[in-house]
Amino acid sequence: MPGIKVGIIGGSGMDDPQLLKEKREKKVKTPYGSPSSPLTIGKIDGVDTVILARHGKGHTIYPTGVNFRANIHALKKEGCTHILATTAVGSLREKIRPGDLVFVDQFIDFTRHRTLTFHDEKVIHTPMAEPFCKDLRALLIRSAKELKLRHHPSGTVVTIEGPRFSTRAESHMFRMLGADVINMSTVPEVVLAREAGICYQTIAMSTDYDCWKEGEEPVTWEMILSIMSKNAENVRRLLLQALTKIKDTGCAVCK
Repeated sequence: MPGIKVGIIGGSGMDDPQLLKEKREKKVKTPYGSPSSPLTIGKIDGVDTVILARHGKGHTIYPTGVNFRANIHALKKEGCTHILATTAVGSLREKIRPGDLVFVDQFIDFTRHRTLTFHDEKVIHTPMAEPFCKDLRALLIRSAKELKLRHHPSGTVVTIEGPRFSTRAESHMFRMLGADVINMSTVPEVVLAREAGICYQTIAMSTDYDCWKEGEEPVTWEMILSIMSKNAENVRRLLLQALTKIKDTGCAVCK
């Protein structure tokens, strides 16, 4: 499909210089300020690709401090038609084990202090019944099966403000609300991508059981880093496998 350009947000393991061909960095400004990092632009298997580090190159930006509007605007202006967003999540379900991948299809917004829209001057009500791209999700599921990676084809993510982790009471509440995993980054990223007309899908990597599960150590940042380090290669392989197929997906722009 002509005109496809893929934005990768998060970029677990994707900063390997051997992956991107014709690699260059580009600093950009947007009407909303600077994005979290310069854009790393190149090609992967012939697919035009733009990588953006959500929390900065050295993970220096706390969740609510991320300039989500600048990030999405920068990718849109660069011509990205699709976004694959990697994120660490806590599992709220026994069946989703640390190290598993989850291709979420719904979200619950528990943020409080974030700008959730580009439309703060002219009111536009964006449909959000299906916030993620089903075509990208199907492509990722197929790729995960081919690579024999443990994965879950759907799920609901609840996004909290952070940077603190949940209390045990909150963790149990989110389970009762129907959430399967929990993170601090999907909202408003997915909302803004939808408003911008970019096909968006999250690749969620389970790193822990949050704090609801008896007999398991409550989540710590060190625990997350350990699991992410072990599973980064799987995420990288999945992204590469998916990018080889993305030019054949039937989804140009989510409507």
